Order: sequence, then structure tokens, then C-alpha cells
Amino acid sequence: MSDSDRTAASLEQLLDRVERRQTTVGVIGLGYVGLPLALAFHESGFPVLGFDIDSGKVDQLAAGGCYIDHLDGARVARAVASGGLAVTCDFERLSEADALLICVPTPLDRHREPDLSYVEATARQIGRRLRLGQLIVLESTTYPGTTEELLLPILAASGLECGREFFLAFSPEREDPGNRDFAATVIPKVVGGADEASSRLTAALYRDVFQQVVPVSSTRAAEATKLTENIFRSVNIALVNELKTVYEAMGIDVWEVLDAAATKPFGFMKFTPGPGWGGHCIPVDPFYLSWKAREYGLRARFIELAGEVNVEMPRYVLGKLQDALNDRGKAVRGSRVLILGLAYKSDVADPRESPAFEIIARLVELGAAVSYHDPLIPEAPAMRTWPDLPAMKSVELGEQTLERQDAVIIVTRHSAVDYALLAAHAALIVDTRGVYRQPAANVVRA
Repeated sequence: MSDSDRTAASLEQLLDRVERRQTTVGVIGLGYVGLPLALAFHESGFPVLGFDIDSGKVDQLAAGGCYIDHLDGARVARAVASGGLAVTCDFERLSEADALLICVPTPLDRHREPDLSYVEATARQIGRRLRLGQLIVLESTTYPGTTEELLLPILAASGLECGREFFLAFSPEREDPGNRDFAATVIPKVVGGADEASSRLTAALYRDVFQQVVPVSSTRAAEATKLTENIFRSVNIALVNELKTVYEAMGIDVWEVLDAAATKPFGFMKFTPGPGWGGHCIPVDPFYLSWKAREYGLRARFIELAGEVNVEMPRYVLGKLQDALNDRGKAVRGSRVLILGLAYKSDVADPRESPAFEIIARLVELGAAVSYHDPLIPEAPAMRTWPDLPAMKSVELGEQTLERQDAVIIVTRHSAVDYALLAAHAALIVDTRGVYRQPAANVVRA
């Protein structure tokens, strides 16, 4: 039997095991992406083994707990209790999984360049234990070329051949934390393999869990797909943020304009302005492509300009605060300022890359006494990007708290907040989210 015949026979055996749900799926990284993915595979009948370096997370999951607020904790408890979802910090067990799905962070470093240290470290852990017939899929968002330029050489150093003895693909995560309209398995799954066999095997695996699988020609095309989605959002967020500043200078209500424009049934998609950008994707992913473009002697000008506009938004908000306080005969120094919302978007307990932290940091530098209220985040977490922020806990949003403040800045629009109470008792509100549509003496839009 030729090598190609043996490869075909091996692939058919693997595909048969996938079809019969006998494939053990390993998920590396049990965060906002990895844990929902592990649950989806478990609930589709696959045995699942979850890996994480955080022993606290593993212990909590093993005890039937859940640290992600928008996930149903009962789902996690049932999955673990059934024995169908096991969790561990022991990476020696990587060889137990037939498919390993990598869902680890891909942040930017302090120079706003890609930090692939988590991906590389994970690949090296896998490479030391790689065995015949395993499928490796990277889900972490990254620049085109990462799967084949970084992962493939590390895995191939095992002596096994990609496409014949092990398989490799990229399938970008498309999670939207807190979005109840689109569960993980409803969102179409893009799949790109390093070779035809890897593509076929990966598509078959995901097709058993996701309602739709979208195969593309390569890992690079799949990597570029995810970046394109997030760059689209980044550019449009920057556009409406810039329109906000221009229309404000003209005395035009940007929220009214956007609502009116959104009535057009074609050719327009509504984005809303705010105090900046946040989350695990939008402030990070576009810079992966602009960084990679430099390798080809190109400059991604739209991406970079959108970044500049969005990064400037917290300063714009603070400028509006300073002007409003000055009009009231006050300085920022010594003023009591309440930040309303730490989360990066409405009704989630996710503070990653939230503009609230930059606003807090700059207010502290200016000498303000800063507090915050967020009904979903009782204690401000330590932030890698802002390591020097003071420890803070959410304060109660009552009449007395509001009346003690010189200003309140609405950073996140949570539905659980009583905005009528806020309007009645706050001396000054800096509204970055269009909460108050009618003019009021104590409301300044930013």
C-alpha cells in the first residue's frame, strides 16, 4: 500500500470515529471562548477534556461552579457531573485527546505588537506529546500565516508529517459574550486546513456541533476572515465616534442622525458611538493585520487611523468633563467622579480592555477622587494593561452616593441601572452612550 493509500485509510478511520462521536475533544484554555466550546462538544455527544493553566478555574469547574456570568452555571455543573466533561491542569494528558482545540489569549504587547507567547507555549506543550492521528485546531485570533508559520514547524519537530500522520487547521472563534440571540453553535464555523485532509477532518468534526460549517481554501484565508470581521467593526466604530465629534461641533444630535439613517433598509448598518472601544477582539485584532502588513512593505492606513480615533475617545470624554466642571467653577483635581460601568459593553460582566480603565487612570493622575458602580462587576479586577490602578469595589448607586458626586460618567449602559434616579440626583452627568435623548441642565454628551 502506498503512502497516499495509507493516509486515505487513516483519514477514513478518523472520520468514522468523528461520525460515531468516539473522538475525544481537548479544549485548551477555558475562558470566554474555550468553555462554551467545550460545553458545545459535550452536549453534542463527544467526550471532552478541558485544559487550563489556572488551577483556580479548574478547581471551580471540577466542583460544578462557573466563573463566566453569561453562561448557565447549571449547564457546567451537569456536564462535569456526567463525567463527559473533565477538566485538568495536567498537560501530560494532551495525548489522550484525538482533537486539540487551542483557545488561548493573543494580546498585544506594550508596543502594540502581537504577543503570541501563549500560542507558542501551547504548541510546544502539544509538540512534546503529539501522537499519530491527532488533529490540532487553532481558534485564537491572529494574523494570516500563524498556523503554518508558527505552529506547523513546532509540531513537525515531533517527526510526524502534517496531513498524513497528524492534522492541522485554523477555525476562528466568533463568540459574542452576552449575546443571547447567537449561541456558539448557531454562528457559522469557518474552517481552513493546512492541507486537504486536515480541512476535511476539521470540517467533519465541527459539522457535528455547529449548524453550518464554512470551509475556506487555507488556514491563511480562515485567519484573514476573522481579522476582516473585527476590522470592519473597528473602522465603523471609529467612523461614528468621529461623526459624534463633528456633529457635536455643528450642534447636531448624532444619535438622532444614526437612528434616522438606520431606517434605510439597505446600504447602511448602524454602529453607535461611545467612550472608546473594548473587549477581547476589537481593540486588539486589527493591529495583528497592520503589523503583518509591514512584512510586505505595506501600511494598513484605514486600520491605523481607526485605531487612532478610537484610542483618543477617552481623552475626548475627559475633555468634556473638564469643560463641564469648569463651567460650574470646579477643577478635576479634588472633584468626586463616579464611573458608571466597568464592563466593555452592556449587560455583561466582562471588563477586558474596557475604556473605563483608561478614564479612571487619567482621572487619578489629574487628582480626582474616583469610584465606580457596575451591577455586574462587584470588584475591579487587576488589569494587565493598567497594573497601577488602585483596588476598587463597586459602590451602591443610591441617592446619597449620587448627591456626593461632582460628576458621573456613563461608560457602560447596563439595563439594570436606574437612569431616572441618576438624572434626579446627579449634579453632572457625562453621557457617552446616548442614554438621555432630551436636553437637561445636568447632562453633557460626550
